[in-house]
Amino acid sequence: MNVKRPQVAVLQHRLLHYRLGLFEQLRLACEARGLDLHLIHGDATPNEAVRKDTGTLPWATQIKNRVWNIGGRDLLWQPFRNEVRGFDLVVLMQESRLLSNYPWLFGWGPKATRVGYWGHGRNFQSDAPDGWRERWKGKLLTSVDWWFAYTDMTASILTQAGFPSSRVTVLNNAIDNRSFEADLASVPDDEVRSLRASIGAADGACVGLYCGSLYPDKRLELMIDACEKVVAKHPGFRMVVIGDGPSRPLLEGVMNKPWFHWAGAQRGRQKAAWFRASQLFLNPGLVGLHILDSFVAGVPMITTRDAKHSPEVAYLRDGVNGLVTDGTADAYAAAVQALVEEPARREALATQAKADAGHYTLDAMVERFADGLAACVVAPRKR
Repeated sequence: MNVKRPQVAVLQHRLLHYRLGLFEQLRLACEARGLDLHLIHGDATPNEAVRKDTGTLPWATQIKNRVWNIGGRDLLWQPFRNEVRGFDLVVLMQESRLLSNYPWLFGWGPKATRVGYWGHGRNFQSDAPDGWRERWKGKLLTSVDWWFAYTDMTASILTQAGFPSSRVTVLNNAIDNRSFEADLASVPDDEVRSLRASIGAADGACVGLYCGSLYPDKRLELMIDACEKVVAKHPGFRMVVIGDGPSRPLLEGVMNKPWFHWAGAQRGRQKAAWFRASQLFLNPGLVGLHILDSFVAGVPMITTRDAKHSPEVAYLRDGVNGLVTDGTADAYAAAVQALVEEPARREALATQAKADAGHYTLDAMVERFADGLAACVVAPRKR
């Protein structure tokens, strides 16, 4: 007698290229647990298409999103109802602009189909955290049967809202770092010494690194002000910035200073070489998934506690694998100076950061995700 395998669908409004590995592995992990995974996605909106950040999977189902731009904000409807007819579980992305989510959140979907949410819990970059949009999002937190939370920070938001912790799977959001690990290992010590010499970094001198897009939430002005204070006490300190973006003009005032070097956008081995040449990751603004670069390379990160961080900041443990300071240039500079002056403490943070890299891997995320899907399909309906 053939037993029908549980059918699970994960919805994405568009398929991002950096998620391809996740879904390929998740499909296999679900199969091992007796689940059939279906990935359903739309396409990029006109505003998103310029980023050229989408990918394809031959086994995924692509649908045509309906998009309306109202007041500069995209609203989307994904016609996926027929694609999930008779399914045991549908996992939705937690995005208020996805109008097609609401019938399922309001309980108008098939009674036998469980509904899951995958998201942050709230918009960590909102300019109005107490505004109506965030209040609306908060009211819907408990409208699903299961939650797939990005990190422990999201899980805390859910339990505070009254959602049962037994129905929360903490994914510990990650990407595949194996190529970065290989790039780091491919850079010989001679090349590292040459790279450091090219920016005037003496043997034993501390080099700070910033790596990421350049935009206001990254607090580049604070970083520059703090570096000026560090250099005043430690003239041998050097600062390297990898990346580009709309806030690049903020760097023009220091472009010709001997302690500063802008490397532009770098990827692959070139990016890895700069990480090998650096001792500290200076990121006073928003921290997201790039914290995993810090861990994998063993270059401890310093950030500020009041920045508009993404949930992945939960991975940073102050004084253990990195530092968190008050959001002023003086406080930030003092933290950098302390690590410049205390190489043993700096090395201890680096060692722990590298050890923690093993906890936040794509493989581990896939296993948690698949375990949560398997638990949800056999759990009683909550709603």
